[in-house]
Amino acid sequence: MTSTPPQQQSSSNLSRSALIEAGIRCALSRMVDEDDIWSRYSNDKTDIGEHLARVIRTLSAALPLNRKLRALSIGSSSEPQFRILETAFRGGLYLLDIDPKALETVRDRVTRQNIGHISMITADYNEQLHEEQHAKLFREQSLDNRLLDLITLHHSLYYCEMEQWVPLFRNIHKHLLARAGAIHAVLMAPTSRNPLTTTSLYNRFAGNYFSIRNDQSLPELKRRLERLPEFRNTQLHIRTSKVRFFVDDFVKLMQVVWMILLYPDVHNYSESQKEEIASYVYDTFHAGRQPLYQEQHHLVLYRGIGFRGLG
Repeated sequence: MTSTPPQQQSSSNLSRSALIEAGIRCALSRMVDEDDIWSRYSNDKTDIGEHLARVIRTLSAALPLNRKLRALSIGSSSEPQFRILETAFRGGLYLLDIDPKALETVRDRVTRQNIGHISMITADYNEQLHEEQHAKLFREQSLDNRLLDLITLHHSLYYCEMEQWVPLFRNIHKHLLARAGAIHAVLMAPTSRNPLTTTSLYNRFAGNYFSIRNDQSLPELKRRLERLPEFRNTQLHIRTSKVRFFVDDFVKLMQVVWMILLYPDVHNYSESQKEEIASYVYDTFHAGRQPLYQEQHHLVLYRGIGFRGLG
């Protein structure tokens, strides 16, 4: 009789040390799989969907009813809000993602269901959109040289340094967004007083190991954009929400933790550091069946809207 691998056994049948070992081994899981676990066991995508619906409602009220809307999703191609975007933006939905596996998930569905208005672009948005000339070339070559009614950055700004956000938003605002359109960005809050949040988890380990201070703040981005003349006639709204994540399977919990800690794409933790992380997560969250929370910000920009849009 063959034995079941530890990562496939019930958590209740494994010792603390065996679970921690399994939690370390899963550190190199595919990001698309980690994100699927986060989506399945948290209300993050519901939260994003609710705010996204408010943006779409505003655009629908501002634009002609017979106009087929167009959208670009940056870095969130396989996530559940794709279903909302696919139905609302029949004039063209462009999915830009650096991960071909995430796009492959969507491509399978598009093929099976014969969806004709989806375009998938495998590329790094940092390379495509940070330089003005590159952004214009991206529009010409990848967007059929047409402007967009909506651009979303749902949890994709983690992979861009804060100091690069203003040039990024300047370029997509100037060269990709239609005269009347919206940008919707979502990101984890950079600070939190609650020790059981993803923010506190990230600051504890990325901060302690790499002396990193999380400065990725959408409220701060809002303040910087408001000072720029090209955003003077653009509405900027910020809202805060709270997401709850809980899964009883320790390995699945750790897969999400590695995603939150940006391993291995941004931070390369040593073996001893990974053991300390897994031990902390086991004792703090798993043993006491404690949920992990995420405080996150929604930033919405409206251009060319003649009334106050929904934030």
